Amino acid sequence: MSGRLVHVGSAVVDYVYRIDALPAAGSEKTATSYSRVAGGGFNMMVAASRTGMKVVFGGQLGIGADGDFLRAAFAAEGIETLTPPSPLMDSGNCVAMISSDAERTFVSWPGAESVLTPDMMVPVQVIPGDWVFTSGYTLSYPGSREALVDWIEALPEEVPVVFDPTPVIGEIPRPILERVLARIDWLSCNADEAAAIAGRGDAQTVAIRLLAEHCPKAAGVVIRAGAHGCLVRLAEGGTHAIPGFAVSAVDTNGAGDTHIGAFVSALSRGLSPCEAARYANAAAAVSVTRHGGSSAPTDSEIQEFLSHRDQGTIAHGREDATAT
Repeated sequence: MSGRLVHVGSAVVDYVYRIDALPAAGSEKTATSYSRVAGGGFNMMVAASRTGMKVVFGGQLGIGADGDFLRAAFAAEGIETLTPPSPLMDSGNCVAMISSDAERTFVSWPGAESVLTPDMMVPVQVIPGDWVFTSGYTLSYPGSREALVDWIEALPEEVPVVFDPTPVIGEIPRPILERVLARIDWLSCNADEAAAIAGRGDAQTVAIRLLAEHCPKAAGVVIRAGAHGCLVRLAEGGTHAIPGFAVSAVDTNGAGDTHIGAFVSALSRGLSPCEAARYANAAAAVSVTRHGGSSAPTDSEIQEFLSHRDQGTIAHGREDATAT
């Protein structure tokens, strides 16, 4: 393994309530269980770390109970924090309601992760071989987006940048979004997020449009399709539908983060994009069979999972990898 994952996104504390179904407006539900876990970008970092990649965090953690909780979670996973804690506020949090059909609904409250300045980014230094990751959450915050985009644009050309726009893509000002897209090497998103950038269409058409019109320097884009797998479009040409794996899902929270973390980790080890995508599909499949957002498997668990599955066929030029 060469290089580190330098994560310049955000991490929050998730307050997770499991319920049989979402409550109707004005009604009340009693949860079947409750937990407090590290969430946000932490899930992606865990996936990369557990699959063998050295991970460091260049975002902001707060000072207070939630910041302390996150620092302890980072330490338990061997993830180093490069920046000092914010002296102004605690880390943010998110209420997650997980229904019996494994779907989830979120309400979040921003904290220290929503504020970045150029001075705060000074300790975040990349070295040859590093990979940089950021997400739409940090770009959606008015107090962090400008400093983060300036920092990304100043990175050496040889440093690969991976971007996940996330469900808050509609809250990112278009000029900010386009500046990031112009610099990235890989975009990973679902179909709705891809359409928000490049317009509606089948997955292959949208992927082609993403590369041609929005991500001029990218090596490729990945459009995640949940249980159906993902579609990989390469800048050098070729669209590859990478099949997913049938599993009994109990919690889909963090599956996308697991997919991205495993994909970047696999790329950094020299796997081809299609091999990395299949590896990421397996990682996400294992993760949804477990409760909790930080349910990413280890490399050995992924290899064990794959050893019991058929190789599957990587199809070329197909358009059947759509996501919801």
